[in-house]
Amino acid sequence: MPDYPSNLTKEQFEFIRPDLESFRKRTHPRTVALYDVFNAVIYVLRTGSQWRQLPNDFPKWQTVYDYFRMWSRPLPHSEDSLLDLLLKKPVARDRLQLGRSVRTSFVILDAQSVKNTEPAEHKGYDGGKKIAGIKRHLAVDINGLPIAIHITTANVSERDGGVALLSLNDGQFELVKRIMADGGYTGDDFAQSVRSVIGADVIIAKQSDLKNGYVTPQRWIVERTFSWLEKWRRLWFNCERQLHTSQMMVTLAFVTILLRRH
Repeated sequence: MPDYPSNLTKEQFEFIRPDLESFRKRTHPRTVALYDVFNAVIYVLRTGSQWRQLPNDFPKWQTVYDYFRMWSRPLPHSEDSLLDLLLKKPVARDRLQLGRSVRTSFVILDAQSVKNTEPAEHKGYDGGKKIAGIKRHLAVDINGLPIAIHITTANVSERDGGVALLSLNDGQFELVKRIMADGGYTGDDFAQSVRSVIGADVIIAKQSDLKNGYVTPQRWIVERTFSWLEKWRRLWFNCERQLHTSQMMVTLAFVTILLRRH
């Protein structure tokens, strides 16, 4: 297979290879290399190509798409997919290398509205941003590493989407004591919901607080994490028919970004 710029190296892929190989028990040899399949999915995500337009030197597009669908489905007795587990692995590695514990006690919450393309089936209108499409809700740690992702239609408020993100991923927030968010999350109802769901306190961070003579640089950490997605052409707009597929595409982008760091 040619060395496309989007490809992972063999060394980077090695970190997740055992998880991909053990995902599905087989009684006969594979007809395609998982390394080639994974790089083909990354190619679609990075270039914005349609599945049917995959270059011929990748495995057949139907095979690549089938693997992506399998990796995206919730695992038995779990709400996580294989891609969700693949993201947790490099996040844990990077946190340990930074001298932190695997689980964080502090997260930053934010949301990003994204326009839909024609194939997308689910959309809402974000009146504040004047965008018809979806909304990506994201929680990151103090280093900007993604802890949880949730996708809704754009008409869902930051507060409602944030509570849903925490509820659906409560296991990731067992040790969290504080959540920082911007002014879009202001309100006693949101703070009470957060305490009810994960028992954490909410800090509303302004862009700056000149009255007290300090700024809050943590306020921009989540914005930097969102900016990591800008190089992934398929994420410039929401191209996916289902919200779950949109979430898996964002998850895959973060997996690849973190693998490339090593």
